[in-house]
Amino acid sequence: MTDTLPAPAGHPAGPAAVELTGDALTIDDVVAVARHGAPVRVADRALDAMAASRAVVESLADDDRPHYGVSTGFGALARRHIPASQRARLQLSLIRSHAAATGPEVEREVVRALQLLRLSTLATGRTGTRPVVAETYAAMLDAGIAPVVREFGSLGCSGDLAPLAHVALAALGEGDVRDADGATRPALAALTSAGIEPLVLREKEGLALVNGTDGMLGMLCLAIHDLRSLLTTADVAAASSVESLLGSDAAFAEDLVAMRPHPGQAASAANLRALLDGSPVVASHRTVDATGRPECTRVQDAYSLRCAPQVHGAARDTLDHAAAVADRELASAVDNPVVTVDGRVESNGNFHGAPVAYALDFLAIAVADVASMSERRTDRFLDVARNEGLPPFLADDPGVDSGLMIAQYTAAGIVSELKRLAAPASVDSIPSSAMQEDHVSMGWAAARKLRRAVDGLVRVLAIELLTAARALDLRCADGLVPATGTGAVRDLVRTVVAGPGPDRVLAPEIDAVTRLVADGDVAATARAAVGHLA
Repeated sequence: MTDTLPAPAGHPAGPAAVELTGDALTIDDVVAVARHGAPVRVADRALDAMAASRAVVESLADDDRPHYGVSTGFGALARRHIPASQRARLQLSLIRSHAAATGPEVEREVVRALQLLRLSTLATGRTGTRPVVAETYAAMLDAGIAPVVREFGSLGCSGDLAPLAHVALAALGEGDVRDADGATRPALAALTSAGIEPLVLREKEGLALVNGTDGMLGMLCLAIHDLRSLLTTADVAAASSVESLLGSDAAFAEDLVAMRPHPGQAASAANLRALLDGSPVVASHRTVDATGRPECTRVQDAYSLRCAPQVHGAARDTLDHAAAVADRELASAVDNPVVTVDGRVESNGNFHGAPVAYALDFLAIAVADVASMSERRTDRFLDVARNEGLPPFLADDPGVDSGLMIAQYTAAGIVSELKRLAAPASVDSIPSSAMQEDHVSMGWAAARKLRRAVDGLVRVLAIELLTAARALDLRCADGLVPATGTGAVRDLVRTVVAGPGPDRVLAPEIDAVTRLVADGDVAATARAAVGHLA
């Protein structure tokens, strides 16, 4: 698996600018800037708020009493008073020393989200930084300058220190960046080409640029956006499998689902009903009971079919919880210390990543379970003891042909990894900074593994859809036709993958359907066919 998802298609060219006013951004704002290059604007009222809080910080600069981040060292060195002559060096040293990340390069969209969310906190006016700091970050985003950030370095407490330090380092004209064309360049050369003056930091500003949950939050926002489409796609895949395996839609009835009033379950069941509505395949195994009421001869389907709304619905409810956490964090001013509305400069613990880390881990669990159920449906298609009369492995000439046997192996291997990735990062903690930071969130690690998990779910769903499409073609060879929704998705798959036949190389076919899933085309096609899907 790769931890880089294809960017969803269909986003309009030239997205509208996102204005930073000091109020909360939305998840869609983050996606627009991070993934689609939307320009950013810092509102005048945000610049005014920054100037006001900066005046508070400057009033403390000459105070004989120590003020954390203004006239002291950092972390375990917070009790050392720093004379005024060394404070510019203090801020520069902080950024240089904290730019200690290593490992593979982090994806561009993650870095842009990181930049944007730190800028959003600056715009609240609660960090005590000068307006020019925000204006520099905005200019870098608009110029497409993405600092090179590496995989390892954040413990998710005192924020995503190392990743944020690499972003700040680039704003100072040091380190490496990727330009708008994706080429690696020295930061100073990229800033100069874009007409951006490198920052020279003053009191507290270095600290304000590294103290935030912005990396883990940015990845949470991107994952939420992607999972909204993927959970609809999971319902589409389940409906395709129910139909092609001659399953019953009776368990999805609205009155039955309402007996257990979880909102996600209700939404998923409604999707399944809409997708299977009017299916001649489902109708083909109904009879009429003594009262004249239609009933299905399949008394109880396997859990992977019958319980799809319960599992997919639980994932939907988990996603809603994660979105609520993200919305709260997007409305936060995360720094330490902060300048309060009444002009105090106070230390706090708001940089601790626990709320975001938990949400990231919850989603990784849900993703693994949805993928696991999808793989079980794929497996049923291939076993003659369970696939209701289809050929072994959906092969053209079983024995000579292996059909989709190894596609299921691929899905199984991914699901196995997703189960490992579901082990929560947030239950771990490792002390740092001479025990000053003695409990950390590991939220960055939770976010990194969730990105891999979301990518794995895309691929597992693609394999189920590929398998269900072949099964539906075989099932309908005698003249049956599928439901409108499932038929439209089968037809979409057929635009990139040929129908049943002798064995051919499967890897490009899996990749082609994977792109349809990741781009949101499967969900969009199903939604267009039936009119509405949650």
